[in-house]
Amino acid sequence: MKSLAENLKSLLVILVVVMLAGLSALRLMKIQVMGDKDITAPQVQNEDDYFSFAREVKSTRGEILDYNGNPLVTNDIHTDIVLQMAFFPEDKAKGNRELLGIYKELKALGYEFEESIPISKRAPYAFTTDDPSEIISDLNLNVYATAENCIDKLISDNEISDSYTQEEKRIIAGMRYQMIDKDFSYSNDLVLAKNVDNKTIIKMKELSNTYRGVEAVEASDRVIVRGDILPHEIGTVGPIYAEEYDELKYLGYSYNDTLGKNGIELAEEEILRGTFGEEKITVKDGWIVNRETLSETVSGQSVKLTVDGNYQLKLQGILDDFIASFPSINTNPSLGNVRCGAICVLDAKTGAVKGMATAPTYNLKDYSENYDYFTELPDSPLVNRCSYGLYRPGSTFKTITATAGLNEGFVLSGTPLFCNQSYEFHGTHYSCTGNHGSITTRRAIEVSCNSYFYELSKMMGIDMITKYATLYGLGQHTGIETGDAEGYLCNPETFAEHGQEWYIGYVIQAGIGNQDCGMTPLQMATVASTIGNRGIRYKPYLVDSFYEYGTKNEISKTQPIVAETIPLNDKSIYDFIIGGMIDASHNVPSAYSLSDLGFDVAIKTGTPQTGRNLTEQNSFFIGFAPADNPEIAFAGVIEGGEYSKYMIRDIILAYQECYGLNGKKAKKSKLPVEERPVLTTAVTTATTTTTTTTTTALTTETIIITEADEDNPYANPYKSTSAKADTVTTVTTAN
Repeated sequence: MKSLAENLKSLLVILVVVMLAGLSALRLMKIQVMGDKDITAPQVQNEDDYFSFAREVKSTRGEILDYNGNPLVTNDIHTDIVLQMAFFPEDKAKGNRELLGIYKELKALGYEFEESIPISKRAPYAFTTDDPSEIISDLNLNVYATAENCIDKLISDNEISDSYTQEEKRIIAGMRYQMIDKDFSYSNDLVLAKNVDNKTIIKMKELSNTYRGVEAVEASDRVIVRGDILPHEIGTVGPIYAEEYDELKYLGYSYNDTLGKNGIELAEEEILRGTFGEEKITVKDGWIVNRETLSETVSGQSVKLTVDGNYQLKLQGILDDFIASFPSINTNPSLGNVRCGAICVLDAKTGAVKGMATAPTYNLKDYSENYDYFTELPDSPLVNRCSYGLYRPGSTFKTITATAGLNEGFVLSGTPLFCNQSYEFHGTHYSCTGNHGSITTRRAIEVSCNSYFYELSKMMGIDMITKYATLYGLGQHTGIETGDAEGYLCNPETFAEHGQEWYIGYVIQAGIGNQDCGMTPLQMATVASTIGNRGIRYKPYLVDSFYEYGTKNEISKTQPIVAETIPLNDKSIYDFIIGGMIDASHNVPSAYSLSDLGFDVAIKTGTPQTGRNLTEQNSFFIGFAPADNPEIAFAGVIEGGEYSKYMIRDIILAYQECYGLNGKKAKKSKLPVEERPVLTTAVTTATTTTTTTTTTALTTETIIITEADEDNPYANPYKSTSAKADTVTTVTTAN
């Protein structure tokens, strides 16, 4: 037999469990009724039947502007009809009558209450979502609960009378669930109708004596003014989801707030959101008798970008036009039509992004209005290929190999290496595109001699190549506000991380950018800028400055940041690298000439192979201008194509027109009228500006990702198609 002490101990444990269960139930009720604010009930009752409560006053979200101050995203101020908890009847029967009355009045005025309950409106009730776990949890039902069980629970918990018709019961149940789902509380109003007209405002105010707590309040919605300018980087706002709210509520967010979800809207969320104010409301006999401001509301700051909307539209047009016209200029029968590409342009003196074109693309308005449409489209238009498209850089990488070789003294500018169009390395036969004989650095860059860079790479080894690729910012995030892919370098460490064997023959292919590696056009534009600045690498950025909302008062301006300075053992090395790039710019057909612009242009091109078949290739370019004092740096890629360098002339001329270049001032002009594509189910073309869902395309050459996993963004970034070094294989890389 148990002792008395043991029995008392057991009884005490039972009492504690019961007490905790009671407290949990009380807490749940409080969350549903008052809102989860981790505070006591926000009302103070006194003898005179006054009570008061504090509530947030939302701030106006800042605008997003282009470089010339044109609004890209702004706010639409309008009036909503809401229900305020302070005046809503505690008696459930009265509350139910009021909810149904409000519903009918609004419907008569042309406004349907927008409910969030995921259950059909008519019996037999069924879930309208594949995952009803949230509503089942909200109602404290078991996991096997049906839609009928959920409606019955709402009717029972809220004492919805049988005197109502089945349709009326369902209406009230839906509104009662909305109170739970949207955290209806003293600080969170229940939105009954959005963006109502003056007639509705007047009518509902007249009914405020009948339906206590109904109020017309000023609200705002995010409005996309130009959906065709930088859609990937602008981003969107959206509702706060349950899993987000658990953390955001401690940062001052309510369940009804909106939140930046991606792009600039997310990156600058804190600044755009502003500071919510707080007011104290005192009520007597159901009427507000006093309002007291506890803290002022501060509007969000407006964000001005570094990108001129006109230039962005021109840049996108240059890319789209090239893709559309490719069949007419293509002389390579092994290449088909092209559909995808990217161009990234930077201010060479600061790192500011001046344009980002990606194809295919989309209109942000279409994306926000018709997201489901885009889930079936090909070619991943949702992906900004400038910052998340990963490519082999091909021969553009030779500029990095040349930097390492000259700076570390493996060769001098006049050191000749021999090219006879054939190169043997550990039993593998490689080829060059020409028979260049004895050749030095400048000439090797101009003609893109593979043999020269094979030999130089063999002399240096993979560790030296990796060192300089890292100094140029490759294999790491650039630091741009909206995020980007860090990419990956070609070295034994990368191969080991992905469970692949490393062969000695990969060293020389790494030196010409034609072995498994991944770089973004943004990274390669940064490489071009670094060469133009003779070893000084700037951090790219998209935000030019912040302004007081609705004014021209600048609050702060982004200052250029030097991310890296390459230690130079010989300051003259860039004379030969840049010289070779200038020489390469003269090898362009007259229609696309870079020789008559009034200044020198420095470029390097590449056509890296993308598969085992040597006809599978991309076309890459990097460059800057003017070559002796760079103002613009750029990089671009055409997937599965060639001749991408033909776009460079138009890129530079458009830049000169919009921003000014080489002493020529910019031409100020209004933004053209926005053109939105007609959405069809056809495959996207070069001129179709649409979007698609987030996908991951992993190939030997091109890796497209949409969200970078910080721990391991490229768990399996490529499948090697390169031949092993101990086999006899012919490998050719074009210029």
